[in-house]
Amino acid sequence: MNVSTWELGVDDDRYPELLRQMPDPPKTVYGCGDINALQPCLAVIGARKATPYGITCARRFAGWASANGITIVSGGAIGCDMAAHEAALESGGTTIAVLGCGADVDYPQRASGLLRTLRGPHAVISELPWGSPPQRWAFARRNRIIAGLSLAVLVVEAGLPSGTFGTADHALEAGRDVLAVPGSIFAPECRGANRLIRQGGTPITCESELRDALVSAGLSLQGSLADPQAPGLPLADRLLVALRASPMRPDDLACGLQTDVVSIARRLTRLELDGEIVRLRDGRYSVSRPT
Repeated sequence: MNVSTWELGVDDDRYPELLRQMPDPPKTVYGCGDINALQPCLAVIGARKATPYGITCARRFAGWASANGITIVSGGAIGCDMAAHEAALESGGTTIAVLGCGADVDYPQRASGLLRTLRGPHAVISELPWGSPPQRWAFARRNRIIAGLSLAVLVVEAGLPSGTFGTADHALEAGRDVLAVPGSIFAPECRGANRLIRQGGTPITCESELRDALVSAGLSLQGSLADPQAPGLPLADRLLVALRASPMRPDDLACGLQTDVVSIARRLTRLELDGEIVRLRDGRYSVSRPT
């Protein structure tokens, strides 16, 4: 595959304006892929040693936002970052990975397949020159780039202490919105996200709340789920759109689509009988033939 590469100086007209507004923007952005992917983003970040809860939240919210036209940016790391990138791809959206090594370097190795995919119609970027090996200090520095590309940052899982807080701190410093998914008070992996909420971060528990937060942050939603009431669009179609983005439970669908759970349950039963969806072991529903 022929990969397009580019270098953007801070004075280049194509340099992302949101990133230029940061207190310490990179002097040069090195990129692989589609330069047009550099649009105002939603950052979806979380722990590398993620729990199934964190992975599910990253996939659910990144997939939903991506299905509604929002570009997803994350750090390309294993765990929540990779889950967010993959959900964006599966939803047919656009995603950007920001690395702590050269944009042409595959790191971590487990993400090499993902990174090769992103270097096509998406983007992989770094402030380090081509071929630069992974640098410990660079991973902390790249957090300000993730925040700088974003109008909102969603923390799906973070312990204490956590490098994830670096991105949230950069976002707050730049006046960007910080969102967080609450978790169990007994789970150490959730302490960071819970603390962000206590400090004023916006809690996100369903797609409807995420939609409101993204609109408030200035991100433009597209697609049928941007307006859960979408006049003229049958409930069955809205359910299928939601489930293509991410498997969900009936109560979460009811919240996201602003419809009573009884109506949701009846329609899910019909779609399951018709073979359009399947019920998973954990109670969520998923499309049986993803498109």
